[in-house]
Amino acid sequence: MTKFVSEKRLQKIKSVILARQFDLTLIIENIHDPHNVSAILRTCDAVGINKVHLVYTIEKFPKLGRKSSGSAVKWIEKEKHQDIQTCFKSLHSQGFNIFASTLEEDSISLYDIDFTKKVAIVLGNEHRGVSKEGIEFSDKKFMIPMKGMVQSLNVSVAAAIILYEAFRQRTSKGFYEKTTLNDSEYNLLIEKWCKK
Repeated sequence: MTKFVSEKRLQKIKSVILARQFDLTLIIENIHDPHNVSAILRTCDAVGINKVHLVYTIEKFPKLGRKSSGSAVKWIEKEKHQDIQTCFKSLHSQGFNIFASTLEEDSISLYDIDFTKKVAIVLGNEHRGVSKEGIEFSDKKFMIPMKGMVQSLNVSVAAAIILYEAFRQRTSKGFYEKTTLNDSEYNLLIEKWCKK
């Protein structure tokens, strides 16, 4: 199938897959605004996240356009879960540490989180934040430090700040220079992307 793809495009696909961070993921919980979800997916693609986990128990997953997501929706795998506990159980079984972004009093600073480990980041609804269950069952709670009068950021802006801190930490450790996939997994993913 790769023979139908230009050499330039094939090289781009290979380099992007090589930099994908399969041990860094995001959990989106009931985020309803399609523009916010699209912006979050664009940031995920930019920092090399391969899969996003979707938990929609109140709102429905919004309809996303390729234009608003910058076609990131095409390149990011999405896994739906029926509830937050099922999602967390699945990720914990794969060895992920789950960190919830929340304004709880005992939340630690974003800059005290080690994003070079196997990490799943939870972002909650625009108005309600991460659910009570999401906070309770997460391994750590953290917040973005703020010094202004406004208490919180737009969720897509918060996602970008968090994910680029992870990007910074992982770049400094050389995570983007080699893949964690074996040769077979790497080649299968190239074939899959060439068909998109």
